Amino acid sequence: MDLNNEQNLPDVVQTVTIEAPIEKVWSKVSTAEGIAQWFMPNDFKAEVGHEFHIQSPFGASPCKVTEVNPPYGLSFDWDTEGWTVTFKLKDLGDRTEFTLIHGGWKRPDELVGKAKEKASVIRDRMAGGWVAIVQERLKKAIEA
Repeated sequence: MDLNNEQNLPDVVQTVTIEAPIEKVWSKVSTAEGIAQWFMPNDFKAEVGHEFHIQSPFGASPCKVTEVNPPYGLSFDWDTEGWTVTFKLKDLGDRTEFTLIHGGWKRPDELVGKAKEKASVIRDRMAGGWVAIVQERLKKAIEA
């Protein structure tokens, strides 16, 4: 057992039920245009190995697609901090359960390079951001 991983910060997890079929949700979370509507500008392609950038407040963040399973989910590595982002979709008929998992966090006192702040501070800030992004912006982009 790796004791270092036990001391790392927990994943950020946000789940929302969206009033739309899974295919409609998939189109908003698996295309550059769709992701830009609720997250950030990007040049994403749903292809394993595709390298792309998300335009974050700290500049262009390099990313790489690591998994694509239409229409049930995808994952990508985000930036240079070891972060992973996963989108999971569950078909509920005319509704879809969407779960976002932001993992790969360091130990609380380790610094996040670009932000030059402790991982615990950045994780808490990003966890709050994900609430608004998933619960409000994603839901609105799809249900509108």
